[in-house]
Amino acid sequence: MTHPRRRLVIVVRADPVICGHSGEARNLAEVALTRGFDDVRLLTWPIPALRAAGLPLKPLDRLLPYSPGITVERPEPVGDYRVPDGRHQAGLTGRLVELLAEPVPTVCLSMYLAPHASVVVDAVAAARAAGFAPDVHTVAKAVGSDVTNVIRSCLREGRFGAATVLFTTFLANDEVVAVSEYTREEIVASAEQVDARCGTTFAEQCRRRVTVSYPPIDSAAFLDPEPARVDAALARRGLERDGYVLFLSRVTKAKGIHDLVLAYRRMRCRSSVRLVVAGTGTALDEVRALAEGDDRVVFLSDVDDQEKTLLMRGCAAYALPTKPEPDFVETFGIALAEKMLAGGGPIVTTPTGGTLEAVGDTAVVVPPGDVDALAAAVDRVVLDMSAAERQDLELRARARAMSFDRAAVFDDLFPQEAPAVGVL
Repeated sequence: MTHPRRRLVIVVRADPVICGHSGEARNLAEVALTRGFDDVRLLTWPIPALRAAGLPLKPLDRLLPYSPGITVERPEPVGDYRVPDGRHQAGLTGRLVELLAEPVPTVCLSMYLAPHASVVVDAVAAARAAGFAPDVHTVAKAVGSDVTNVIRSCLREGRFGAATVLFTTFLANDEVVAVSEYTREEIVASAEQVDARCGTTFAEQCRRRVTVSYPPIDSAAFLDPEPARVDAALARRGLERDGYVLFLSRVTKAKGIHDLVLAYRRMRCRSSVRLVVAGTGTALDEVRALAEGDDRVVFLSDVDDQEKTLLMRGCAAYALPTKPEPDFVETFGIALAEKMLAGGGPIVTTPTGGTLEAVGDTAVVVPPGDVDALAAAVDRVVLDMSAAERQDLELRARARAMSFDRAAVFDDLFPQEAPAVGVL
């Protein structure tokens, strides 16, 4: 039996889930094929399980294909109805043990700590205990909401046992990574609270070990879309270039969409630009009700990855007025970096979480939750900003976002060993 020479396994909520780390996983997988990995696998969840969880999903019939050499596996659950939870996790863990049993040097990356880091740690422990002696290197990446949601909820509810399990599992990996400096700081701060309660030493370990790896983005998918494609996409939606303000993200309260709809009512520019809300999410029905009767607000819930770029390019402004909520804080803002690459109108956002790590000084920034300031900022961008100022923001934003290109991020996260002297 012929085995691959080198394997990368990413345990993640992959497509069709609408979330940053599904895109991160795709981009890392694609680069891995060019970096000596001849077998790349995304280990993820069955579609029915994703639907049952209520996660926002992309249209299944328009998902972008993966390159040959990338395999998406969705193991079926193990056990029956008598195991009320954990059956799908057991399926993931068991399949990873099967892969680790093969004599293939393997890198395992888990994205989103609960439960993906547990899948990797448990599978490696089981493989070693069984005597398979896997040649494996593990990397756990805290993508942000696993800290701002899972760990924070443990601390808020006094469930320090669960927080201890999360940190122990995280630190059991060979490498531990955060998606932004903000996320790294949140990890350390949360660890300090657990230490104060439990006498553990997680904070010191996190300060010493956790590094930052920004989200990898396929810059080629966003740079310089053909003008004819942009115009055609907008025409299909009944839109015109510079004729709309775009919100394109998950439709949730933490993304600031409620504030944006309220601000749009007060904008001077509303007579010349429409508001396009592109995306799905738990607050979609609420936002539709909030905008009811306003025919200047357009909802698009079926935007795929290719159309996303074209909508970004054609907008007069892109608004992501994210704000901190108990269950979510924007820890980077991948959509912001994608918009920076796509060009088009300026970005209006807030200094929430890690957003400034994404945009730097290339966006118009307003306080989170300030509806009047948001309305004024969009009005300034659409009505008062000169063409030269708009172009300056666009060019500087693109240059900054290129540092998040997936090849550069991959090489920093998975540095290649230098060849021996005399070996080509």
